[in-house]
Amino acid sequence: MIDQVHSTVPIVDLRFPHRWQAEVLAARPLILPARHYVYPRAAEEVERGALEVLVRPELVRPGAPGLVRRGGETWETAADRRHAQSEEPFLATCALGFRDPAAPTGLWSTPGPEEICAVSGGYAYLIDTITPDRFTMLPCRPVLKVLPAIEDGLLLFVGHRSIWAWGPASGREGPAWESEKLSDEGVTITGIENSVLRGTGWSMQTDKETAFALDMRTGMRMSNTR
Repeated sequence: MIDQVHSTVPIVDLRFPHRWQAEVLAARPLILPARHYVYPRAAEEVERGALEVLVRPELVRPGAPGLVRRGGETWETAADRRHAQSEEPFLATCALGFRDPAAPTGLWSTPGPEEICAVSGGYAYLIDTITPDRFTMLPCRPVLKVLPAIEDGLLLFVGHRSIWAWGPASGREGPAWESEKLSDEGVTITGIENSVLRGTGWSMQTDKETAFALDMRTGMRMSNTR
């Protein structure tokens, strides 16, 4: 049962390339920065051990490698001036999910270089660092493990019964797929190779661990689990 003591050591995994810097703060600053965002909005539990993260976006400048033009505009347009304002740091206050060491807390880079993933006691938030009021709170609650699948361009979220994948979808970053139910209580990933995810899940009916294999492109279960 997840309601015990929450882990105080945040995980930081930045294996995906990213265009931001972030720092987990020990407590909310007495003087708040000009930009402060609470996730989810108006959360009642936000004062109960929330994760406080100071985020500093890093925008690509003209002539720099990997310059992304938004909507065909150049840096001389009004949109560029708004982007310059978006370089200001902001405080992300992420409501705590569960107080249990099994429910992770930390920061992850994502397949989208301008996006940050913050997990607070098993509650996962995907935040656009350029437009921080744009965020997704993952329906998978609690998240028990976050796993970057670099070769497949996906960030995986493992729950009690299924796996969620975050990455390219419909030409933009977003939820890629959700697996079917893989376990009655606890999913274990044993490996990922050649775009095939393999793992085991416990079946209440048989009281045994059952192997499964998922196609990383779709999240669909594959018949061959060897």
